[in-house]
Amino acid sequence: MAKQPEEKTTTSKEKMLRGSAWMTAGSMFSRILGALYVIPWMMWFGRDRGQANALFAIGYNIYSIFLIISTAGIPGAVAKQVSHYNAMNEYKTGRKLFRSGLYLMVFMGVISAAALYLLAPWISTGDKDAIPVIRSLAWPLLVIPMMSLFRGFFQGYQDMAPSAVSQFIEQVARVIYMLATAYWIMQVVHGSYVTAVAHSTFAAFIGAVASLLVLAWYYLRKRKEWDVLADNSADTLDISTRDMLMEMVRQAIPFIILDAGITIFQLVDQYTFFNMIDDFVVGTRATFNTLYSLFAFNANKLIMIIVSLAASMAITSIPLLSEAYTKRDFRDVRDQVDNTIELFFFIMIPSAIGMAAVAKPLYTIFYGYDFTGTLVLEFSSYTSIVLGLFTVLAAMLQGLYQNRLAIAYFVVGLVVKIVVQYPMIYLFKVFGPLMATAIGFMVASYLMINTMNNMFHLKVAELIKFFSETLLFALVMYAVCIGLQQVLYLFLNPASRVQSMLVIVLVAGVGATLYGYLVLKSRLGDQLLGSRIAGLRRRLRIK
Repeated sequence: MAKQPEEKTTTSKEKMLRGSAWMTAGSMFSRILGALYVIPWMMWFGRDRGQANALFAIGYNIYSIFLIISTAGIPGAVAKQVSHYNAMNEYKTGRKLFRSGLYLMVFMGVISAAALYLLAPWISTGDKDAIPVIRSLAWPLLVIPMMSLFRGFFQGYQDMAPSAVSQFIEQVARVIYMLATAYWIMQVVHGSYVTAVAHSTFAAFIGAVASLLVLAWYYLRKRKEWDVLADNSADTLDISTRDMLMEMVRQAIPFIILDAGITIFQLVDQYTFFNMIDDFVVGTRATFNTLYSLFAFNANKLIMIIVSLAASMAITSIPLLSEAYTKRDFRDVRDQVDNTIELFFFIMIPSAIGMAAVAKPLYTIFYGYDFTGTLVLEFSSYTSIVLGLFTVLAAMLQGLYQNRLAIAYFVVGLVVKIVVQYPMIYLFKVFGPLMATAIGFMVASYLMINTMNNMFHLKVAELIKFFSETLLFALVMYAVCIGLQQVLYLFLNPASRVQSMLVIVLVAGVGATLYGYLVLKSRLGDQLLGSRIAGLRRRLRIK
């Protein structure tokens, strides 16, 4: 009997690692594919590429707002609630919640799609060419809310593979349709770039349908297994559909606010940066637009790739913590919180510092050589660690039913951001907003982790030791990568996109190999990955 908690903890850790691996792989492959398609897509539009890109951006910015409205944080809430009911052996109630949520998502999808389609002439910013583009994005709104609910339901069973696979298939189908139609319209029949862009945005519908079909296949495949669980559930809860939907909405509100946390911080920059920088820097609005784009668009687009790693861990942690908390197994909760934070350090710190190390060639490949832009990307890479930490900690608090505290701490961090924004811009100019964001999220993250420590008595000493060793290895990797990069630039042109790609391949390969060797040699990852990493060390003959 004494071994039971230990076995239980190991099972939870394995679920977390497996789930994080699936979600990270799905997210990373999708984002890489989503970045690569831009190269041929822009080339085929020729001299219309600027107009096409602007139309695409206008459509997607508006679509993103409607997408948030149509899904309304329901998938995360469903994952949390399904896991909660399953932990109580109320599998039948979880299935009922899913069916009720499905009706709600169909309704939300139809309303959002109809609103976007009908309002297109009024929200097109006066650009008639944007109307067909915006209307083409109404169609995916019919499908994506249902698709997101399916993903949330699977995540409630701690089954992340369907979400990850469907995410990748969604991106593959979308990119294939987008590139095929762009090539046909622009290169074969020499049609209008507006038509081509409208088909490129309609590709979101093709991807969503493909993803939904994959999820439906997984659902049918697992249905018999779930039927057995439902037939043997306690079935003691008597919750009306109305009460179930109301509870779902209540759980969804914190997800909406906290999932938009980084975006809200960015809105502060959008509405304050121009007036504040004008007090300290002499320049025109065009000059300030250029400075703003360096951190708000260019660098942000790249660092969000590694922040998505933290989001993957966050998605995995919510149902696991909800299940353990429902069972009042606080030792399991503590171990899961410790393991999640250690996994975050293990992945996020070397990823962020590694991106900082290759900031120059990376920025050149995407945006062309720019000294200031490179420095902003490097600094942004460091701040991504804090953004990712907030994402993970906020998700864990929600999984532990501390929604009000999570929102309260976010608000405190937001207030801190607003208060320090002006002095940070005064001191650091274009780096000021990034510094203010980092400070705000650090305050919020400290409050969150302090609360969890007070509640569950985390192994703080072990966490600090793990963080210190991970940071040390990442800094060694950074020093070697910077040195190698400087040597390569003695022979290669830093302004060349092709040669910058070669630099990234060589430097990133050496950096990843070095970090991996240090982790294996020091046995740092053993407490996270256990026998798997020990077996790898034996195969590589590392003592």
